[in-house]
Amino acid sequence: MNSFNRRSVLLTGLGVAGAGALAACSSGSGSGGGSALVSPTASAVTAADMKRKATGRRKKVTLTAAPAMIDLGAGVMPKTWAFDGRTPGKEVRLSAGDTLVAELSNQLPNKTTTSIHWHGIALRNDMDGVPPAVQTAVRAGSTFTYSFITPDPGTYFFHPHVGVQLDRGLYAPLIVEDPKEPLSYDDEWVVLLDDWLDGVTGTPDDAFAELKRGMADMGDMSGMDMGSSPSPSSSDTGMGDMGGMDMGGSASPSASASASGDMSKKFMLTGATSKLLGGDAGDVKYPHHLINGRVAADPDVYTGKPGKKVRLRIINAGSDTAYRVALGGHKLTITHTDGFPVQHQEVDALLVGMGERYDVLVTLGNGVFPLVALAEGKNANGLALVRTGSGSKPSATVRPKELDGMIMTASQLQAADDVRLKSAKTDVTHQIKLTGNMMKYNWSINDKSFDMMHPEANPILIEEGQRVRLDFVNTTEMWHPMHLHGHTYQLGASGPRKDTAVVLPKKTVSVFLDADNPGQWMLHCHNAYHGEAGMMANVAYKA
Repeated sequence: MNSFNRRSVLLTGLGVAGAGALAACSSGSGSGGGSALVSPTASAVTAADMKRKATGRRKKVTLTAAPAMIDLGAGVMPKTWAFDGRTPGKEVRLSAGDTLVAELSNQLPNKTTTSIHWHGIALRNDMDGVPPAVQTAVRAGSTFTYSFITPDPGTYFFHPHVGVQLDRGLYAPLIVEDPKEPLSYDDEWVVLLDDWLDGVTGTPDDAFAELKRGMADMGDMSGMDMGSSPSPSSSDTGMGDMGGMDMGGSASPSASASASGDMSKKFMLTGATSKLLGGDAGDVKYPHHLINGRVAADPDVYTGKPGKKVRLRIINAGSDTAYRVALGGHKLTITHTDGFPVQHQEVDALLVGMGERYDVLVTLGNGVFPLVALAEGKNANGLALVRTGSGSKPSATVRPKELDGMIMTASQLQAADDVRLKSAKTDVTHQIKLTGNMMKYNWSINDKSFDMMHPEANPILIEEGQRVRLDFVNTTEMWHPMHLHGHTYQLGASGPRKDTAVVLPKKTVSVFLDADNPGQWMLHCHNAYHGEAGMMANVAYKA
């Protein structure tokens, strides 16, 4: 019996265009204008940290980032980088208000620097793990100790914030338990999803280099309509009309891509389409999709008893893949997303973008059941098993009917009453235009590619105490999971509290947040390759 924790989360939705109808205050798009910014080590950062409720308990861990050969099952044993020789890394679990003291030891090769970002945690700015914006990158052969209060219960994870290191094996779950847990359940299962290529087809750096060369060298694709009718597949059904989205047009991307010689591309993916994602589903070819570090041919197995209620904490640690998740023969009750509670909703399946987390409750049946993470639009999947009785193991490519059932999006979820933002006048509004294209691979925000060497250039300026509105305006042909560090925001007037929200092509999503955590915070697409290419900005507090 594990009555674990958690108090808050919510769910992110797709195409939350309706939020734009809310009244807004005006403001610019946030050019710096020479304003002095709050430093990550400023007194305002310390003052905000002093307001966090602390238990006085300290959880100490050591995390060694080093090369490792890992066993993904079915004979797949790639060489990668991992924490303490395993992927995912060992779960870190503590209670809300506890202080995490985590020593990172960098044993990576070739003088490679690294860091750890504590994804979703509203922590003090100088512990956020983003070099060089808030810390110096941790040099090979050296250590750095992160020490911060974990204020909010929830399902989180941690990973590097240097280059495309996220797409290696350097990640692990971070679970912050609720000492006053309101949910009733019998057991817990952390379900960590990932797309995998490292050590199999090459490295993430190889993949990024190929993507940066862009599609221009694939021949003339100027006549290709990336919003053209997607070829039907099991990952494209079950949603009906997507709000007027035109899925008609010219020849399918897959046909155009193959005609232009895409077969010579080792990493670049074309022709992956999904109605749920508004068209183009992703950029990168992955040979494997993992659940808890196991390939579908040799899955992780959760063993339980019929009739027991289990809490699944689902984390998408992938770099380029949204997963449609369902448990064959079962309904899922959504209770949280991104660490904050929502009004409970029963669904057949979830769509989880990169960086998102969902908590669900499920009452187990009797037998052997497939937990499938369908790689949305990519005709592949991850697999784990739930075993509560006798039964044969399903095939690695099993497609339970629930995948094509009711799929809840964030626009249909509501924040739980105790975490909904109080009604307040909006003090400042920033338009966050998502810009760039696949052809040139020049992803950006407000037509400016982020320069990590000059993180204070072109900040999105806010002030402590403000109610802030961000309008994510996606001008591109691709979907983007937009992640804000150090804060949670609310989708619209009463939607879920999130730190990562899916923004569909040509759609606008409006979110609201209270500026209560001074410092400089990254706002970026959690597609690792889009973010590294420049779709990132600095949301900075004025000094």
